[in-house]
Amino acid sequence: MIEVKTPGELQAMRAAGLVVAKTLAAVRALAGPGVSTAELDELAEQTIRDAGAVPSFKGYHGFPASICASVNEQIVHGIPSKKQVLAEGDLISVDCGAILEGWHGDSAVTLAIGEVGEKDLALSASTESAMWAGIKAVLAGARLTDISFAVQTAAEQAGRDNGVEYGQIVEYGGHGIGRQMHMDPFLPNVGKPGKGPRLKVGMALAIEPMLTGGTGETVELEDGWTVVTADGSRAAHWEHTVAITEDGPWVLTAPEAD
Repeated sequence: MIEVKTPGELQAMRAAGLVVAKTLAAVRALAGPGVSTAELDELAEQTIRDAGAVPSFKGYHGFPASICASVNEQIVHGIPSKKQVLAEGDLISVDCGAILEGWHGDSAVTLAIGEVGEKDLALSASTESAMWAGIKAVLAGARLTDISFAVQTAAEQAGRDNGVEYGQIVEYGGHGIGRQMHMDPFLPNVGKPGKGPRLKVGMALAIEPMLTGGTGETVELEDGWTVVTADGSRAAHWEHTVAITEDGPWVLTAPEAD
């Protein structure tokens, strides 16, 4: 079952989404060579709390921070640290969630630190384009795996366009979202179309593809959180929270001007 929200509840989720968008914009502005991921986390938490919201991630199943900061070969769930200092040429994926008046927003971006190689820039751009392809498939009357198929197809096409074969992460993916950060259903980033529940107006989903420059094999580190590529290749992660409306997808975590 996928929870259906009222228009007023979706507006409340949009308010939470705007907090997340503002927080990621602040993190993007600070991120640069010489900045630690702990500093990014401190800024994110302050921005969220200044907006009257609460970080979704902090304390979630014991997670110790307000953002996930995943650098280079780290795919998701990287724990911010004073020891993790960004350097020229790094890629960092920042995942952020906020709770405002009981409703969650969840979004992720991949940031290039200083001068980054063309292959890594293409990896991030391809992951973002796959996310937007998935978002376009968030339509009333469609099936859940129509989104999965759209993400997978866009990622494969981006790889062909760039002369590479990106690794697609299958263990992690999108999810329902609302009064909880992770709700049914799990939304795979690969799959055949026409499967799963029918999508309806009022549903909200987090669309979040992850691609690597190598294989899709992953390893979880001993900290119990950080997931890295098994082959050491770099990874990118993009995410938006999206609602289904009569007029099509509504990106709840998009910045105000978008």
